[in-house]
Amino acid sequence: MNVLSLFNGMSVGRMALEALNVDVGTYYSSEIDKYATQATQALYPDTVQLGDVTKWREWNIDWSSIDLVTGGFPCQAWSMAGKQLGDKDERGMLFWTMLDIMKHVKYHNPKADFLIENVKMKKEFEQYITTHTENALGHVHKILINSALVSAQNRNRYYWASFQVEQPEDRGILLKDILLSSVDDKWLHTKQAISYMNRVGATGRVKWSYMFHSEETKQKSQCVTSNFLKGVPNNVLVTKDNKIRKFTPRECMRLQTVPEHHIDTLLSAGISNTQLYKMTGNAWTMEVVKHIFKGITQ
Repeated sequence: MNVLSLFNGMSVGRMALEALNVDVGTYYSSEIDKYATQATQALYPDTVQLGDVTKWREWNIDWSSIDLVTGGFPCQAWSMAGKQLGDKDERGMLFWTMLDIMKHVKYHNPKADFLIENVKMKKEFEQYITTHTENALGHVHKILINSALVSAQNRNRYYWASFQVEQPEDRGILLKDILLSSVDDKWLHTKQAISYMNRVGATGRVKWSYMFHSEETKQKSQCVTSNFLKGVPNNVLVTKDNKIRKFTPRECMRLQTVPEHHIDTLLSAGISNTQLYKMTGNAWTMEVVKHIFKGITQ
């Protein structure tokens, strides 16, 4: 299988194919973040880097050889947590760039499959994306999957695919299954940070909340985001000895179900923790994508 990965990030799509024992021939990556590219090359040195997705007409590739195109296009313009400008936002316009590329691949290889991913968004946007994807690429299978079914985090994402996708079974994974038994004090929040987290907002409520170690057996993390280095609301862990700490990069990658041997590679690739948090928050949940890809590998 030859793959074209748009907005490739840290190559979670390839991890999923690898986990399914899919023989990947050529894997093309379009990514502009140099740290995500560094991560990809550490994991898969044979990746062909194409660079900026907006310059796709300059790419020297055999379009007819592409079997699968994936695209987790930037979510900031579509997310309910953002300004919700859709394609009126410059980043939102990348949705159309992605469709143009996928349409070009389908023209040269009508049998090529595609997978598109983005955040849970307002109904108007979801229908807009579905309608225009169908107009460009033909029939679309759309599904909303919560990563909580296959991981220890809540993470609702829409997926649009050229093939049938079903809901994965609930594996019952909880925080206790991914947390390290002990961590260095460098992951503790400072008194200043704790004071900031405990400030009262306009609603009269403390803006940040905590997950307590004693309740791990019945908890899942909130969605992993690119600013996990700051602690993130609802993702601040109170340890058994009442210390308040961040999740470590390894724990964040575990929440995204990245295989342990790949985590080891990424942690030793010379990438800062700040960038590891960022790319992990922007990544796909590997076990969700693995489940989805079963639809084209069975």
